[in-house]
Amino acid sequence: MTAVTDEGPGQVRGQVAGQGPGPERGRNPDEGSAPREGLPKDRGRPGRDWDDGLIARRAVSGAAPQEAPAAVPDDDVRPQVEAYVPSGSPLSPRLDALRELVGLSRARLDRTDLAEAGRVLDEAAARQRLSSRHTVVAIAGASGSGKSTLFNTLAGAQISEAGLRRPTTAAPIACSWTDGAAGLLDRLAIPGRLRRRPQQSGTGGDEALQGLVLVDLPDHDSAAAGHREQVDRVLALVDAVVWVVDPEKYADAALHERYLRPLAGHAEVTFVVLNQIDRLPGEAADQVLDDLRRLLDEDGMALGEHGEPGATVLSLSALTGDGVGELRELLGRFVQERTAATRRLSADVDAAAARLRPVYVAEGWPGLGERAREEFADRLAEAVGAAAAGQAAERAWRRNAGRACGTPWLRLWRWYESTRQPRGLDRTVFAAPPEEQLTARQRVEQAVRTVADDAADGLPGPWAQAVREAAVRGAQGLPEALDKLAARAGAEPGRDTDTDSDNGEPAEAAETAEPGGRTGAHRGRAAGRPPRPAWWPAAVLAQVAMTLLQIFGGLWLIGQIIGVLEPGLLTPALVMLAGIIGGPLVEWSCAAAARGPARRYGQEAERRLREAAAGCGRARVLDPVAAELVRYREVRERYVAVTEFSTTRG
Repeated sequence: MTAVTDEGPGQVRGQVAGQGPGPERGRNPDEGSAPREGLPKDRGRPGRDWDDGLIARRAVSGAAPQEAPAAVPDDDVRPQVEAYVPSGSPLSPRLDALRELVGLSRARLDRTDLAEAGRVLDEAAARQRLSSRHTVVAIAGASGSGKSTLFNTLAGAQISEAGLRRPTTAAPIACSWTDGAAGLLDRLAIPGRLRRRPQQSGTGGDEALQGLVLVDLPDHDSAAAGHREQVDRVLALVDAVVWVVDPEKYADAALHERYLRPLAGHAEVTFVVLNQIDRLPGEAADQVLDDLRRLLDEDGMALGEHGEPGATVLSLSALTGDGVGELRELLGRFVQERTAATRRLSADVDAAAARLRPVYVAEGWPGLGERAREEFADRLAEAVGAAAAGQAAERAWRRNAGRACGTPWLRLWRWYESTRQPRGLDRTVFAAPPEEQLTARQRVEQAVRTVADDAADGLPGPWAQAVREAAVRGAQGLPEALDKLAARAGAEPGRDTDTDSDNGEPAEAAETAEPGGRTGAHRGRAAGRPPRPAWWPAAVLAQVAMTLLQIFGGLWLIGQIIGVLEPGLLTPALVMLAGIIGGPLVEWSCAAAARGPARRYGQEAERRLREAAAGCGRARVLDPVAAELVRYREVRERYVAVTEFSTTRG
């Protein structure tokens, strides 16, 4: 069944980690030969010896031989009937969801991760084309368990060879109670010479088993590797399986670890039969059966007791026929329900979904929250120096206010200072040192790594890698794009000004240089000339009036000194003093009034640069990352649809 073959026949899908398809852990040293005499060991549970004398030795040989096999023709080839998946079954949407899941995941997951899901889809498509009137049940067991004897007893004829020679069954043998199962047997690769009919088929007896296709498998612990490969191959294709165990090796680790434990999810299509109870005296059969149930429970296999769905466990003796009628009745009801194939495939889908769980189910709630987006924008703003640009814009506003509202003598002094600087220095744009440029690039890369880690936190490995790769691809060229967008955003309010157009003053490139990788000259140049408020003309007029008062008072005093005007120093001195004091007072008042607008202008410049950086980072990094997260949520929804009806059987 599903425990078999991930890669191909002979490899066990549910094997213990690190354990290959070679010799199984806990194998009896006498496997592949006739069971030894004496009390058995609980091979699957070390340290637990069955030495209480309750388990009897193997019955002595000499039982009555089985009657000769009936001469019956091979199975007829009949047209196959409708698909076995009912239209209203929850299996259909699960298969559709699994198919969509595989299609959406091919670009993100390795082919090995999707191999089992692809196999389930292929087997579903193959089984869907075949008969729904037939239920294929395999009889499997270890050497000496009596599975071939049970097969012959159910068929009512000596079809499968049974005896002391080991291994006895070398190839799968099929017995079909009705016609039309040829396609199913072709799928199992059972040749026509190994297809039989039960003894009752000629007379139409045993109506309860109509539709049953019983397959006797080679020993799963056979010394011949080819036999084990055939067991694994057929178990992956049948609708149900009857595991036949005997009192000596029912606890064998090879059975539990290689088959029963990995097939725990297939409990509803599993029968576990304790054979040879005729060898157990008194109440020993019940005690062994209870211990078998305990081992199955430890394997994680649900038991179908008290009306609950699960595996059917019973005891019988194929040699004496004790309990065979109960098994025949259970198989009859099981076959007439015609749901075994759907249940089997539902369990296969469950197993495939469980295997895919680590690559689809995230821990926590991964994604890009508002906090992560804001922190990313803050880091980009820091990398481009948005705060420093805002401070430079605020200083430019206040400096421009001082130039417009300052006294003429101060402006004249600034002009004189500018004439003393070397020609062309006022328009020089200083480039950032290489180490500062490197620092800015490192800050951008760190911001991208941080937001990618935040978005990928908790995601399964393949999807977390896809998110990080999307962020890295978007980060290529991000520092250069940030520079361009920041310059464009800063230049929008006004024209570029590297110097003071009024007096040729340099734009203080050196004082605004920041370690973010770009100099303040670039930021100040991008900020543009601040706009002038409406009250500035009045302030200029007031400053002109104060200047005129100074000039008028000065001329008046000069006229009195040279005798052109009548003497009277007090009045012209007061006029001149009013102009001298009023000029700085107007300048100070303008500076005080400019603080609020300057601060707002700086904040606006910082906001503009921050938004430009955030928009660039969003388009190049956050949007691709968000697209990968949306893709993951889409496949996660498909995965949930696959597992939604995992407890429902069609």
